[in-house]
Formats: sequence, C-alpha cells, structure tokens
Amino acid sequence: CEGALMIALAQILSYLKFYELPQGGSISLEMLPLLFFCVRWGMGGGFIACFAFGVLQVFIQGAVSWGWQSILLDYVLAFSFLGLACVFAKPFKNKLVGVAVGSAAVCVLRFLCSFLSGVLIWGNLSDGLPAWIYSLTYNGSYMLPEGIMTTIAVVLLYKAAPQLFSANN
Repeated sequence: CEGALMIALAQILSYLKFYELPQGGSISLEMLPLLFFCVRWGMGGGFIACFAFGVLQVFIQGAVSWGWQSILLDYVLAFSFLGLACVFAKPFKNKLVGVAVGSAAVCVLRFLCSFLSGVLIWGNLSDGLPAWIYSLTYNGSYMLPEGIMTTIAVVLLYKAAPQLFSANN
C-alpha cells in the first residue's frame, strides 16, 4: 500500500516540472518518493515499485509507440534501477552518507540508460554531432540537475526525519 502511494506521489511530482526539454525529458522531483521508499523498504519492494512506475510512465507519456528499445531503456530499466538505492546505501555505517550515495548512484544508472538510448536509438536526431556527444549533452542537461536536486532532497528529508527511513516506523 505504501509503495502504491509512493508511485502515485512520484506521478504527481512528475507533472510539477521545473524545466522541460522540447524532445522529452524534464527536471522534477519524481524520483524522491521512490528513493525514499527504496531506502526504507529495501531492494525487493523498492525494485517492484520502481519497475511499476517505469511501466506506468510508458503509458502516461505515450511511449508505447516509440519501440521496445526505447521503452526498455528510457523507462523500464531506467526507473527499475532506482530500486537499487538501498544496495548502494547499505555498506555505509553513516546512514545519511549511505542515503546520499545510494541516491546519487541510482541517478547515475538512470542517466546511463538514457544515454545509451540516445546513442543507440535516438542518434539520428544528433544534428551532425556524434550520437554519443549529442546524447551526453542532451540527457545530461536535465538529468544532472534532476539527480543533484533529488539527492539533496532525499538528504534533507533524512536529516529532518531519519526515523521515517526505518521500516519499523
């Protein structure tokens, strides 16, 4: 039930965009509730919630017509990787550091999925640039700020209420 609420909150936050690029991609805090849930409940529940959000995004964004490669890389895998936040956070004795590292690491994984999609699938939009440079600059222009903002937001949430990050509460 909590996972469904976090998916719904992530969906609502995806509509509140700070910036949106013309060919897709935006800066929002949609990952925040998903990362919170992943750190709180671990990889099993977190992975399922993030996978479900990625599939939901395919239909809401109208990506079903973009081809299976884009669906897989830009949505399903990209958001599913967020479920690994707890794996990156776990080795750290200081939970605050773990939350920060876990959040940043999965934001990088999500970026890598979009980067690969840009090179392999959308490279023909590169306006004469090599596909990897185009994908790096295009995806980096919104995913880097979103990843930084989300990581800061997760850290601030943890500092404000660390007890919420324990599944026992």
